Amino acid sequence: MTSESGRKTIIAGNWKMNKTPAEAASLAKAIVEGIASQGKGEALPEIVLCPTFVCLSEVLNQVKGSPCKVGAQNMDYRDSGAFTGEIAPPMLTAMAVQYVLIGHSERRQFFGETNESVNLKVKAALAHGLIPVMCVGELLEQRENGQTDSVVKEQVVKGLAGIAASDAAKVVVAYEPVWAIGTGKTCETPEANRVCGLIRAEIDSLYSGTNIGAGVSILYGGSVKASTIDEQMEQEHIDGALVGGASLKAEDFLPLIKGGAKRLKSQLVKTS
Repeated sequence: MTSESGRKTIIAGNWKMNKTPAEAASLAKAIVEGIASQGKGEALPEIVLCPTFVCLSEVLNQVKGSPCKVGAQNMDYRDSGAFTGEIAPPMLTAMAVQYVLIGHSERRQFFGETNESVNLKVKAALAHGLIPVMCVGELLEQRENGQTDSVVKEQVVKGLAGIAASDAAKVVVAYEPVWAIGTGKTCETPEANRVCGLIRAEIDSLYSGTNIGAGVSILYGGSVKASTIDEQMEQEHIDGALVGGASLKAEDFLPLIKGGAKRLKSQLVKTS
């Protein structure tokens, strides 16, 4: 759902390389049932579940008629061809997948994803009506060298290169400081908010005079959990969360959805 800023509040679960199809279906079912039991009529954030490719069908079946959307963890930028092992955008849209993660730090680290390939994938996602969640963030060494701002700015600029303002407005950006992913370390909330604000300002700078940045949803990712979500959701520039480990159990993920709902509720109250 959209807040008073015009930005969607989004809680996305990245299941990474976990869960068999049966396990994924069970988890999706538990999340859907948990949301239903939290109370009808309550404004909810956009909830996105991102299982592996082989589990997409099962998860899509489980979330039918629920508030949950489904996203893929990656895709190729080409529509078809002799690219063994790859998944094309039209394949995802044919399944009714709505979101796709692009440029996650693990894709950059282990599979050679670059700012240039991220850009190609963002363009392809937009061309096929998918909502790209473009991931950006710095390594520990880069942070320690004071390069956080320059690294993140470069990733934003190159990731959105050649994309029209009207399309850029549809992109979701996830800031994930790499050193805080799966480590139990969390970027201090004020710093996470500052970098998300930096991303917003950089988007505005790229599309001067359009105020696009004010409407782009920016998520924080990096060991997000129930004990941190409320403070994170109170920040001006953090519009939601890209969740890893805490999305693998319904009992861990549901409190994060509640945290997103609180943010949405507080922002809707401001406009009433």
